[in-house]
Amino acid sequence: MATIRSRGNKQWQAMVRRHGWPDQSKTFNTKAEAETWARMVEGEMDRGVFVSRDESERMLFSEAVDQYIEREVPRMKSQRNAINNLRALVREFGKYSLAAITPARLSAYRDKRLASGTSPQTVKHDLSWIQRVYKAANMDWDIALPMGIPTERVRSPSLPQGRDRRLLPGEGGALLGAADLRLSCLIVLAIETAMRREEMAAMIWEHVDLRARSIYLPKTKNGEERTVPLSPAALEAFSMLPRNLSGSVFGWTKDGIDSAWGRARLAAGIPSGWGKDALHLHDLRHEATSRFFEHTDLDIMEIKAITGHKSLQMLARYTHLRTARLADRLAGARRSGA
Repeated sequence: MATIRSRGNKQWQAMVRRHGWPDQSKTFNTKAEAETWARMVEGEMDRGVFVSRDESERMLFSEAVDQYIEREVPRMKSQRNAINNLRALVREFGKYSLAAITPARLSAYRDKRLASGTSPQTVKHDLSWIQRVYKAANMDWDIALPMGIPTERVRSPSLPQGRDRRLLPGEGGALLGAADLRLSCLIVLAIETAMRREEMAAMIWEHVDLRARSIYLPKTKNGEERTVPLSPAALEAFSMLPRNLSGSVFGWTKDGIDSAWGRARLAAGIPSGWGKDALHLHDLRHEATSRFFEHTDLDIMEIKAITGHKSLQMLARYTHLRTARLADRLAGARRSGA
């Protein structure tokens, strides 16, 4: 039987002692709260499912994030991005203990962020970072979570359909006309290879093999290395680029590429922003992948090897491009570019 005693100052302490279980105690503001807690603990002990809540109730989310940054983040590729995302979440949840961040609290946070205009993808990333912290606390730091990982009982926001913006007639020529040599070559490579901005920023001449018509990418977004074959247009772009002492192909950071792209897009009179008419550099990856389906006989696994998409599901939305041309092919038309 639990012991409930007054501790003065309108506080009540509940103590539970059961053979085979560690003693448990907790202080409450009312006697009713103390009795409810004691009955819950005794019931869980009777069923053999009791897990101590002490550590999860003591550790603040801010403390867990500090520990995560110290132990886990150093192994990550984008450490600054990870720290910025985690610190932003501390501003929202830092004062709560791990036990106090419930699915209901996270659902309210999700809805508030969406109502403020934050994109569903960003909100999904926020919930993912919270889940990473809880998993590390539970699995690596041995902190028991009697209610489980709260994000696992929170609905992720529905994501909008992926962007399908492609180059409109005249846009490619306008961009190349507004860009300098270095950016023109980068644009051509983006369209010919489907490489990401980060991959092009990290390219070094040591990994470019013009004789083998390929470039080796040791680090990619999905963490897997890959070798990208080079088309004649891509080879010509590489041949036009001057080499520099740094060994970098373009000599730009990711932000440097964005700045150069923005200037060229503005000069070419192409919309910016986040509307469906705006053209982003990443849209050239969509353009490139679409052209692989439209203009080549490569199968989907070969295209996946070139683009570096993580799953076939991510490429599935492109397959209609090839299907739409089957009637013309059956009528004897040659594939464009053949």
